[in-house]
Amino acid sequence: MKFRLPQAYFSKIMRAIVEFEMIERGDNILIGLSGGKDSLLLTYALAMFRERTKNKFSLRALTVNPMFDAAFDTEGLSRFCASLEIPHEIHEVDIAGVIKSEPKNAPCFTCAFFRRGAINRYANEHGCNKVAYAHHNDDAVETLLLNLLYSGQIGTFQPKTYLDRSDLTVIRPLIYLREQEIIEAIQYHGMQPVKSPCPIDGKTKRETVKKFIADLTGQDPLIYDHLAAAMRKSGENSTNEMSRLWPAAKSRQEMRESYERFMRE
Repeated sequence: MKFRLPQAYFSKIMRAIVEFEMIERGDNILIGLSGGKDSLLLTYALAMFRERTKNKFSLRALTVNPMFDAAFDTEGLSRFCASLEIPHEIHEVDIAGVIKSEPKNAPCFTCAFFRRGAINRYANEHGCNKVAYAHHNDDAVETLLLNLLYSGQIGTFQPKTYLDRSDLTVIRPLIYLREQEIIEAIQYHGMQPVKSPCPIDGKTKRETVKKFIADLTGQDPLIYDHLAAAMRKSGENSTNEMSRLWPAAKSRQEMRESYERFMRE
């Protein structure tokens, strides 16, 4: 298959994979494919990376159907994965029922909790050692602000995380891409995202924070860059494990050494 993706975007994905040592020879990676623009690009990019690297690894994809009332068209996702030679399965989880039975709990938390649980179980049952999610740079910045505003914590998710309970490693290869770049990338390729069945899609706290960041950045273009910089460990907080911030950025020489080591393996 001839892959088409702007080199600038693929380079950002490659940078994340190399810098955080996300993929190794022999990995069996499960992709969380929701059908949205982000997970479509992730699936396509990993298939592209699989073809271009000498580090052979396996891919498969899982779509969790949360069984909300809205229609959820998954047939196109299966065709999409088939075109990339990636095995794909759809797993129904009655998340909608759980949310209705536990109205006191935040629906987004409940949904995310049960999705992760279903994906982790599937990964373990099918011999996968890694799970790939399509979180991008905007997601990480929004999570930083969400944690600060709604839970009083300073931190965001890591580009790569080991889950000791399930013996799985979570990777996020799109972490250096901005959301607008993902939109442009799928338009370039002609991908068609599947409409989310979530009944509160676009009405969540994350959407509120997204608009808040956009408003602030409209007033001062440096706001977003400053928030993104706050995710990095540096100086005094580089040894503060309680902060849960990212490692300090690698130097050009360290990146070159990581890249050469990665390509040799």
